[in-house]
Amino acid sequence: MFSHAIVRVPGKSLINGLSDSKDLGLPNYDNAIIQHTAYIEALKSCGVEVNVLESCEQYPDSTFIEDVALVTPECVIITRPGAPTRRDEVSQIDSVLRKEFIHIEYIEAPGTIEAGDIMMVGSHYYIGLSDRTNVDGAEQAIKLLQKYGLTGSTVELNDVLHLKTGLSYLENNKLVVCGEFLSNPIFENYDFIEIPQEESYAANCIWVNDFVIIPSGYPISKGRISDAGFKIIEVDVSEFKKLDGGLSCLSLRY
Repeated sequence: MFSHAIVRVPGKSLINGLSDSKDLGLPNYDNAIIQHTAYIEALKSCGVEVNVLESCEQYPDSTFIEDVALVTPECVIITRPGAPTRRDEVSQIDSVLRKEFIHIEYIEAPGTIEAGDIMMVGSHYYIGLSDRTNVDGAEQAIKLLQKYGLTGSTVELNDVLHLKTGLSYLENNKLVVCGEFLSNPIFENYDFIEIPQEESYAANCIWVNDFVIIPSGYPISKGRISDAGFKIIEVDVSEFKKLDGGLSCLSLRY
């Protein structure tokens, strides 16, 4: 169960964020603020206390706060983002987390890792090897997890930006799965909730205290997750989709 979350308000510099989805157009700042506020309210409705951080205009992607830190029940790992323009974001979250956590660890060069590539399943952490997360970063993270009695393993990625672009763990052995992961034997023992390719964006959803928050506008995915026994909260995050960001990217939950 989660009791807290940390989010960061988007800055006006959001329009300069990294994106492989230029065909969707530039994000609209005013709409992004409205959507982000609704996202915060969704978290609160799940019983989570939300710490809302001010925007960082010098870092256009900083609203995607999940990527810069992995918060576990035993420790926090400050990442080293694979996108060079995001590396200095870690200084903005480090001071925040130091106020709440005792055990804080760091990924060091030449390792790179973004927490969008890390999926927690109980005490085990799957780490996707992507353009943003390299083998060195993943191996460092696994060693740090083991230091605190946790485990980790790597997953090769082929088509998606981050591991959690196509996977979401919803507790009770339920795994939301899309695309390349449907045939990956690493995940064959989970109960799949299959997301159709035309709704692939909905594969990035988040379980928060028996609710599942999903992006709005994906009726097939909503129906399948609901049929699996979960209570659904829909949130419009279409402005963040323009920057390849999803629901999980927008918060640190613990």
